[in-house]
Amino acid sequence: MDANLERFVREDLAGGDPTGDMLPDVRISAEVVARRRGVVSGARHAAAIFGMRRCDTDIVVPDGSVVEAGGIVMGVRGRAADVLALERTALNLLSRMSGIATMSRELASRLPPGVRLLSTRKTAPGLREFDKEAVEAGGGFRHRMGLGDMIMIKDNHIAAAGSLDGLVREAVRRGGRFEVEVDAPADALRAARLGAPVIMLDNFTPEMIHEAVSALDAEGLRGAVELEASGGITLENIAEYGRSGVDCVSVGYVTNSAPCLDMGLDVR
Repeated sequence: MDANLERFVREDLAGGDPTGDMLPDVRISAEVVARRRGVVSGARHAAAIFGMRRCDTDIVVPDGSVVEAGGIVMGVRGRAADVLALERTALNLLSRMSGIATMSRELASRLPPGVRLLSTRKTAPGLREFDKEAVEAGGGFRHRMGLGDMIMIKDNHIAAAGSLDGLVREAVRRGGRFEVEVDAPADALRAARLGAPVIMLDNFTPEMIHEAVSALDAEGLRGAVELEASGGITLENIAEYGRSGVDCVSVGYVTNSAPCLDMGLDVR
């Protein structure tokens, strides 16, 4: 991740900092302050960014912990020009990651024990490692980091191949864990019969999930598969989905739409 942090800093400082060049050569002390309550994530990365110009930091609220509105997340000390040159890059990453962690905590807290919140590949390009780390800080879990992690047969794969059955049989032949996306209870049963170990119930209503679970139970297949609910899941309905009989719930907007947790740097 260090290479990414260096890239983020270069992006902002490619043309230098003419405003910072006007400052006297003095050291300052500052504090990163949360403007609202939330779960902190990315504090260690923000500290690493400030460290690129030999600024000293003290993390007050570590990743995964709650900060109250007005609370100090970290202290920063260094040359004025250096602290202020790195301020925006550090705050941008910290605010984004903390916003994701806060949303992840809120979503995960509404699920019953044993049902996991999963993140998806709906992340900003270049930020996946950071986005997924933030989900974990909030109590969620990583799903696939990339396409190579696991075979996942989705609707477009089925449309391109012309057959769900053929793709599932080939995945079984290759061995290992894989997942199949279905959009109807009958297809969930069909995928389970073919040997799919993980089935994504895409855009199912809770009632459709109950129907799929009942069908799997009737054939003794429920214990052989992991069920993932995905699509159309929000803060308002995630609890209902969590009680529907699935093992996990995946939510794309936890990484692609969570509002940033507003942070500011106050020079003391």
